[in-house]
Amino acid sequence: METDEQKPPQAGKVDNSRQLALGTKPIGRLLMEYALPSIVAMTATSLYNMVDSIFIGQWCGPMAIAGLAVTFPLMNLSAAFGAMVGVGAGTVVSVKLGQKDIESAENTLGNVVLLNTVIGTIFAVVSLLFLDPILLFFGASDATLPFAREYMRVLLYGNVLTHLYLGLNDVVRSSGYPRKAMLATLSAVVVNCLFDVIFIKVLGLGIAGAAMATLLAQGVAFCVVVHHLTRSTTYIRFKRGIFKWRTKIAKGIISIGSAPFFTNCCACLVVLLINNGLKEHGGDLYIGAYGIVNRIAFVFVMVTNGFNQGMQPIAGYNYGAGNFARSIKVFKFTAMVGVATTSLCLLMALFCPRMAVGLFTDDSELVGISVRAMRFMVAMFPIVGFQIVAVGFLMAMGKAQKAIFLSLTRQLLFLIPFLVFLPRHYGADGVWVSMPLADAISSVLAAILVIMQIRQLRADK
Repeated sequence: METDEQKPPQAGKVDNSRQLALGTKPIGRLLMEYALPSIVAMTATSLYNMVDSIFIGQWCGPMAIAGLAVTFPLMNLSAAFGAMVGVGAGTVVSVKLGQKDIESAENTLGNVVLLNTVIGTIFAVVSLLFLDPILLFFGASDATLPFAREYMRVLLYGNVLTHLYLGLNDVVRSSGYPRKAMLATLSAVVVNCLFDVIFIKVLGLGIAGAAMATLLAQGVAFCVVVHHLTRSTTYIRFKRGIFKWRTKIAKGIISIGSAPFFTNCCACLVVLLINNGLKEHGGDLYIGAYGIVNRIAFVFVMVTNGFNQGMQPIAGYNYGAGNFARSIKVFKFTAMVGVATTSLCLLMALFCPRMAVGLFTDDSELVGISVRAMRFMVAMFPIVGFQIVAVGFLMAMGKAQKAIFLSLTRQLLFLIPFLVFLPRHYGADGVWVSMPLADAISSVLAAILVIMQIRQLRADK
């Protein structure tokens, strides 16, 4: 039986049935239709990142995986700008479609291209000019700097392509084509795995080969997205006249996208403090251990984000249409599923951590450090799922300030102070324990803010 997305529109007409379904279909079925493609896409994204780490760890050695971990802050900073445009634009498009404002939704698409091109170019040029000092600042040592430099130099050459692909994919997903967005991501995963083997193992290009594979994979995914957006039957697509700077739209994108932007900026600062704290109190292998555990935890976070992204178009559309009860209902269901998903990560840490870590390295010392780190880092992961969905819900409501505040609390208000003070007294364990402490406190605050928002929506009903 064909789903709504699979049914072709009539010749010469665009298909708006996807958008109408956001306000009429039963919540459970609708959420799964939107969430499942997003889950597959986000899981693929996490595997996409894991593949590089596994191949680098197994074929390039422990110092290479430590060098990869050193690049995380810079990659987070790049992701901050990409998320600002992509997530902000996706939310704007969802709300505009709910308001039946198709012209503004299309103009938003054009401004995504302009913003990502300008921001991606500036970021790449500045980073390449000061790459070594940046990486040393982020925790690189004489042993890990060559690996980190090789990897980031290749990725920065294609930074504009990366930003464009991620931003446009968010718009495709939010405009009613979650499976097309999933297809783009899956194509990137397959290409990345294939070229990782060719570039690293066969051609012996080392960590630079892993970066080349990543860039080529993103290029393929970008082509999939562009093909979709140039079809005449696509609901929101490229048209003449949309590639003009519109200040009001750009401000709306940046305002809503500020929440993930500041979250990723704080993540950059957090990883900087983690890397430098581990470098001082443990050494390069401790940084490598953090890189391994971070990749494992990332899988569960990205699955939760998949549910979150499936929720946002539904919540955003119904909020724009004034149907607040549906927005609240889809949030509650998504929050429960998010908690269940992140709880699985804690179970893995308790019962089979060595099996998970062993995918990345067979170095016994690195395995031992990683297992200890994992049990600390994910101790409060069950409630992390709720916090992720809470931020997504506020963003879907267009409540940028609340979403920004909630995004910043875990990292800026709680985690960073812990990372500054606890390692002075407890060494590397002080770094590990800072993360669950911040998770616990910030999740309580997330619950308070969401309850207040739901009460306000019910009062406005």
